[in-house]
Amino acid sequence: MISPLAYIHPEAKIGKNVEVGPFSYIDKDVIIGDNNKIMPNVTILEGARIGNGNTFFPGSVISATPQDLKFKGEVTTAEIGDNNLIRENVTVNRGTAAKNRTVVGSNNLLMEGVHVAHDAIVGNGCIIGNATKLAGEIIIDDNAIVSAAVLMHQFCRVGGYVMIQGGSRFSQDIPPYIIAGRDPIVYAGINIIGLRRRGFSNELIQNIHDAYRIIYQSGLNRSEALKQVEQEIPMSKEIEYILEFIRTSQRGIIKA
Repeated sequence: MISPLAYIHPEAKIGKNVEVGPFSYIDKDVIIGDNNKIMPNVTILEGARIGNGNTFFPGSVISATPQDLKFKGEVTTAEIGDNNLIRENVTVNRGTAAKNRTVVGSNNLLMEGVHVAHDAIVGNGCIIGNATKLAGEIIIDDNAIVSAAVLMHQFCRVGGYVMIQGGSRFSQDIPPYIIAGRDPIVYAGINIIGLRRRGFSNELIQNIHDAYRIIYQSGLNRSEALKQVEQEIPMSKEIEYILEFIRTSQRGIIKA
């Protein structure tokens, strides 16, 4: 399963049933779990921590040092969960002293040319489109869809179950369950099709829609709008998630 043309450092730890293609490079201080497929010309560098059942396509580079001038060689990691598809030329940098690790969860698809910068956290079940660039210390919650050629500013957060239009760029947070698009990027309604596909009931979708109608269309300031949501919308974990997301946003949320 391991090509004689691949290089694996003797201190690297490789699990069971791992396939490593020719001209791939696996450095020291690397831990790789079981049932991973590492195609030709993949580079996995010091600090990589990889789970089970992932596929790495040619040209991908995992755990390269951060593109951050504050990085001074500290010991950090890039952590990849289970059952991810990491397509061609994807780069995942390891962390800095800020958070010490970069994390990509499980069951994600990172398409060709995606960049995940230092200290980023990508959740589970996400789809990140071709050539999208995720800056340092960003957060993407579970089940988000970020289309192709999107530029995400450092420190931003993307909520779960969103759909972000291709070619977008943003420097504020994108709250959960919505569609974000146009130029400049704005709230463009809730992600009805995506929510139905994920099994959300019509009643819950309506409650989410009503919450965002108050947040974005009532004319109230943000604090007053959130209080009105609490008073008028039946509470659920999804509505609580929206409220928590907006209240804890450090950069503010995108406008309507």
